Amino acid sequence: MDSLLTYISIAAMMVIIPGADTMLLVKNTLSYGPKAGRYTVLGMASGLSFWTLIAILGLSVVIAKSVILFSIIKYLGAAYLIYLGIKSFFAKSVFSLKEIQEQANVPTMSSSKHNKESFMQALLSNVLNPKTVLVYITVMPQFIDLNSNVNQQLIVLASILTFLAVSWFLILVYVIDYAKKWLNNSKFQKAFQKSTGLILVGFGIKTGI
Repeated sequence: MDSLLTYISIAAMMVIIPGADTMLLVKNTLSYGPKAGRYTVLGMASGLSFWTLIAILGLSVVIAKSVILFSIIKYLGAAYLIYLGIKSFFAKSVFSLKEIQEQANVPTMSSSKHNKESFMQALLSNVLNPKTVLVYITVMPQFIDLNSNVNQQLIVLASILTFLAVSWFLILVYVIDYAKKWLNNSKFQKAFQKSTGLILVGFGIKTGI
């Protein structure tokens, strides 16, 4: 496998550059606490694992070559991001730091529901993201030796991408949760919630174009 360090550098940059995943993670961590943030990361990792399986089965190339299939995934992903953005923008409830800490210390149906929602939002956001397909069929093939086992190399490259993404987003969860101690202001949280909603809608529109 050629230029593994180069691939790691490119993958790291793709992960670090803020996108829809970042905004979703920030929104869920600030709104529902670090546990919801970690469930969001788990959803992202599950989404990447889904596309790894699809790529190994050889379906990612089929999807990329099929205008209809690719368009369906593209517009479903765009619609879902727009939906999340609108939902965030018009959400009425904003949690205080005290309430979030109480939810983290006392397992309730409410906190469990938010954790599951955070996981599913991140999972669907990644599964319905056509850019993930493009990563597998444009970036990864450049670092694969066709004379060796392609599936094994693909698994290694996908695992590296997933590991980098999970590591980076878990760090973000910690940083966001730490900074939240200075951001426990209802006006700030409402403004941020609406801003996040608008940004997610923007990512959705961009994805659909």
